[in-house]
Amino acid sequence: MASLAAHKSAWLLASLLIVATWLTLKGETFIISALVVGAGLLSFFFITTFRLTEPSPLPSTFQLTWTSDYKINGQRLSGFARTETGEKLYVTYTLSSELEKHFYETTSITGFTYVVQGEIVAPNPPAHTYTFSFEKYLVSKGARGIFEVKSWSLMSEKKTISSVLAKYRFHLKKHIETFFPPSLIAEAQALLIGFRDQMDDELQRAYQKLGITHLFAISGLHVALVSWLFYEGLLRLGIRKEMAIIVLLIMLPVYGVVAGGAPSVIRAVSVVELSMLLRFTRWHMSVDDALAISFISFVLLEPGVIFQIGFQLSYLATASLIYSWGIFQNRNWLQKSFLITFVCQLLVYPLLLYHFYELSISSFLVNIIFVPLFSFIILPINILMLIATFLSTPLAKLLFEVYEPMRHWLTEAILFLQALPLQLWSPGKPAFWLVCIAFVSVLISLYFLEAKHYSKVAIVLLIPALCIHLAPILYKETKITFLNVGQGDCTIIELPFRRAVYVVDAGGVLRFRQEPWKLSNSPYEVGRQVVVPFLKGKGIREVDILILTHPDADHVEGAEEVLEEITMREIHVTPGSLNTPAMQDLLVEATKQKVPVKEKMEGTSWHVGSTSFHYLYPRDTLYEGNNDSLVLFIQQQSFRALLTGDLEEAGERELIKLYGQQLANITLLKAGHHGSKTSSIEPFVELLQPTLTVFSAGRNNRYQHPHDIVVERFKKRRLATKTTSIDGTIEVTIYRDKRIVRTEKDLVRN
Repeated sequence: MASLAAHKSAWLLASLLIVATWLTLKGETFIISALVVGAGLLSFFFITTFRLTEPSPLPSTFQLTWTSDYKINGQRLSGFARTETGEKLYVTYTLSSELEKHFYETTSITGFTYVVQGEIVAPNPPAHTYTFSFEKYLVSKGARGIFEVKSWSLMSEKKTISSVLAKYRFHLKKHIETFFPPSLIAEAQALLIGFRDQMDDELQRAYQKLGITHLFAISGLHVALVSWLFYEGLLRLGIRKEMAIIVLLIMLPVYGVVAGGAPSVIRAVSVVELSMLLRFTRWHMSVDDALAISFISFVLLEPGVIFQIGFQLSYLATASLIYSWGIFQNRNWLQKSFLITFVCQLLVYPLLLYHFYELSISSFLVNIIFVPLFSFIILPINILMLIATFLSTPLAKLLFEVYEPMRHWLTEAILFLQALPLQLWSPGKPAFWLVCIAFVSVLISLYFLEAKHYSKVAIVLLIPALCIHLAPILYKETKITFLNVGQGDCTIIELPFRRAVYVVDAGGVLRFRQEPWKLSNSPYEVGRQVVVPFLKGKGIREVDILILTHPDADHVEGAEEVLEEITMREIHVTPGSLNTPAMQDLLVEATKQKVPVKEKMEGTSWHVGSTSFHYLYPRDTLYEGNNDSLVLFIQQQSFRALLTGDLEEAGERELIKLYGQQLANITLLKAGHHGSKTSSIEPFVELLQPTLTVFSAGRNNRYQHPHDIVVERFKKRRLATKTTSIDGTIEVTIYRDKRIVRTEKDLVRN
């Protein structure tokens, strides 16, 4: 409560009175209630005074010391570092040469102190409310902001226990890369030391679909297993139990740092440490008290951690198991395995929907097999192989030869399982009040589950789940959203009650040739990172038509990525564009998924309810460039919209000639070619006189779109314009004769 109030608003401290009232109703004494309120107020004072103080201005030159949380991606070195005063910054540095990159790839810079010059820059705002927000990420990490290094020089190296351990972790990472077969490196690094950078994207998506991604995060079960193996090993060496416990108490924090220090690791290590320490001193403490102390300490030390999804899921899942122990008693091993998975998944499902907008249904069953498989077979095998690489290279090679084909078969099985249909429930991001109702329903269902009233469990769970599922389609307006995809186009049209959904273009990135060492390990993908999260966040599970106006990369590159994640009924393209290079990946994926691809031109039209759609252009089947873009005209009663793709002067003159007064005084125009000076010519603007014009362009784009000359044409006629590079994602809502325009700031506020 105190951390939320410190980050958001002090008024949230009033919720402490609700807690105090609840405690009083439970029969607790007034002193207990007062202590709880007092502890909350003191925590708020501590966090605001010592943890979230207003930062002082940075000098022109100062010292930065790198933490272990950094990475190299292409030409960029980025991660977290601390100033001399202890402030944390997210630092970015552009590597100047391949030789310099090689140095940083082969050297651990944790503890390295640099004298730096540069500037604090604001993080780019998120493309929309459903995608990754770098600003929120910085808050969750307790970082002040982004510091771009202009120049620096190495000053010294600070050696602390944590920096030394971080270097051992780095060397262990390099050791795995050197001695393990390529196909096993990513798994070993994830399971043993918490590095997940090298995991294959396709395989990660398969794990996400099956709901088993958490198996590659070092968890309490990992820590418990490693602790048990270490403890038993000490006993086998003849060390007394008391001494073995002392050694384990010392080694567990070391393992926590080497394993990466993720919230799940810190939670597990701190709870085990506290329980063992108290038992060693003959004090008794329940597991839930140990978990609570771990939670409180974590938040006081790093207040922003409450916003980290891993932190939320880790503590909530652990609490669910602790307080549901009565449900697991008097069950056989199969029932117990299912119920442990069921209870854990059940309690976190509202949180998963709120953060990820979908839930793996198969995870309730798949985890019964994969949790013990990874915990008791795959993890120990990886530990054994790592030890073998230090002791005997021939033994290690023998283990690799035996394990690698078995792991390949398991990967093939995972890819097969994830391809099965109906595995994901994708209702979209539920409203906060629906999340609260879902949590209450889960708690009630757990009570009924312990009492073995299974029919009541089903009813209590299904009612809020049904509300969450239906909520995204219960609206009577038409919504046209111009998605902020940078320098590209993507427009999403939703008809009332989701009678139909159309996506016009899917964004993309214009990629230019670079030297191999400058290439990013994980290139930015607009379709996967911007368009798909928006569709899933809105609960759009199926798109009726994907309309690709023309085959330029900034319009179609993201289409293949969208097609991989979202069900499509059909795809419309402009005639003659299918043979262009930009369309080939899409065609392969469309063929794979059996989605029909149809060429469309002037004359094609269709109606859904009171809304009609017409293709006005092109008129021939020869594709020659921007002026052959598919032009879509939308009409709903008095509302009329025109989406022109990258149409330029020649195409606009053709539209004037063909349709004339039919386009006069239009309601909404998506300006052609991102506002290029070769589009939106004077006669076209004069004829259309659009009530609102939207330019889809990227921030600080190299083409200076929308061009000042074009914007001036609209301004001098007092015609309203919006630009995605300035206003972010833009949503136009139409109901009867009413129109509401919301920019990204309005959408976030709502």
